[in-house]
Amino acid sequence: MTTMRRAVEFLVTRALRSRLGIAVVIAVLVFGVIGAARLVSGPIDPSTGLSSRPHEPISTVDPEAGDDGVLSSTAPPTPRTRRGELTPEQAAGRFTTAWLTGPGSSGDDWQARLRPMSTPALTEKLTGADPESVPARRLAGEVTLRARTESFVEALIPLDNGLLRLELVALDGRWLVDAVDWERQ
Repeated sequence: MTTMRRAVEFLVTRALRSRLGIAVVIAVLVFGVIGAARLVSGPIDPSTGLSSRPHEPISTVDPEAGDDGVLSSTAPPTPRTRRGELTPEQAAGRFTTAWLTGPGSSGDDWQARLRPMSTPALTEKLTGADPESVPARRLAGEVTLRARTESFVEALIPLDNGLLRLELVALDGRWLVDAVDWERQ
């Protein structure tokens, strides 16, 4: 019997020392831990699926603390204009009128009309622009402003076949167009 016992012990220890034996022992341990965790966690609700996310939103902000986001519900700031200078509406209107006179004029003349109402960055972007590429011919409504800060506004101008969007910045209280965007309607 001792010989038989030794033979079994030898085979078991030899099997446990092999790679396969070590893999089997690790698999038994992993499945044992998973099984024990399921027993401790309680019954599983089949309606939750694979997700363990909460049913209610998690709120980490005090609802009474106020809004610190970029967009707020407070009234937009009033754009500031230096005495004797054009308001943002006036600056946008004059720029639009000069922009619409592009077709039929030379590129240099058109850019010379836009330059006093543009920031240096926009003037550089418009260098070499073809005035014939202006997609509209006439105004179709009034300038509408969206004040973002005291020195930055967005002007929306309806034209005969689209909407012109201008971004204006106040450099030292003087409003200049910094960006031009066109949306065809």
